[in-house]
Amino acid sequence: MGSTIYLALGLYPVLDYISGTSSEVPSVDSRRPFDIIVHLHGFLVPIVILVLFWKIFTSPIDSFLLLGVVSVGFSSGASGIITAHELGHRKPKSFSWWLARLDLFCVNYLHFTVEHNHTHHKHWARPIDPTSAPVGRNVYYHFLRTIPLQIMGAYKARPKDVRLSFLAEAILLISLFLISEIIFIAFIGQAIIAIFLLEFVNYLQHYGLSRGMDERANASHAWESRHRWSRWTLMELPLHPSHHLKSSAPYQELSVHDESPQLPNGYYVMFWCALIPPLFHYRMKKAMQ
Repeated sequence: MGSTIYLALGLYPVLDYISGTSSEVPSVDSRRPFDIIVHLHGFLVPIVILVLFWKIFTSPIDSFLLLGVVSVGFSSGASGIITAHELGHRKPKSFSWWLARLDLFCVNYLHFTVEHNHTHHKHWARPIDPTSAPVGRNVYYHFLRTIPLQIMGAYKARPKDVRLSFLAEAILLISLFLISEIIFIAFIGQAIIAIFLLEFVNYLQHYGLSRGMDERANASHAWESRHRWSRWTLMELPLHPSHHLKSSAPYQELSVHDESPQLPNGYYVMFWCALIPPLFHYRMKKAMQ
C-alpha cells in the first residue's frame, strides 16, 4: 500500500531531476491510445479506494492503515484529479465528463469542475483568482485560503450545480460514517491529501504571476516546466500555459511556449521545495529574474 508514497516522494523526484528537460512535442496520429490511458486512470481511482476499504474490513487496525491512507491519497491526487482535470474539459454530460465527476466525488471535491472551468479559466493570474498566489504566499496559507474562495466562486457561477454536489457529498459522507467510523476517517484522510496535491499544483502554476483585469492573457501568465519525468507521468500537466490558451485541446496536443516563465525543476522536485517556504520563495525569485 505504500508504493505510491515511495515513488511520488522518493524515486520520482530523483528521476525528475536527472532526466533533464525536453522541448519536443511528439506528433499525434491518433487520439485513441491517449484516451485509453486517461480513462484507465479515471477508472482506477474508485477501485483503489474500494481496495482501501476492503483492507480496513479484513485487516487489523495498525500503522500500515495510515500508510495505506496516505498512499491512496497520493494516488487519488496524482492520478485521479489530473484525470478529472483533463476529462472535465470534455463535452458536458459526456461519458468522459461523468468519469471526471466520479473521480472528484472520490475526493469530495465536486465543485472543482465548475470553479476551474468557469472561474479560474476566466480570471487566471488576476488578483481575483483564488487559485493564483502572489509572491511571498506560502503553500500552507494558500491551501487554507483558496478552498473556501473557490467554493464561493463555484457557487456564484453555478449555484444549482454546487448545491447538488454538496448534497451528494453529504450523503456519501453520512453513509460512510454509518458503515464504519474508520472507513469515514480513512476516506476523509485520503481526500485531504489529494486536495492538497491539487492546490499545490494550482499554487505552483501561477505563483507570483499577475495580469490586470483588462489585460489579455498570454503564455507569460503561467509557469511552464519542460522536465521530462513530470511531463511523461503527469499527462503534460507542466505545459500549463498551452492548456490555458486552448483549454479544449487534449493533453497530448499541448505545446511549449518560449515566452512562458520556466520552473527551476519539475513538479516532483518543486513539491519538496514548496514544503519549505523560504527555499521555495528563494528559488522562484531567481527564476523570475
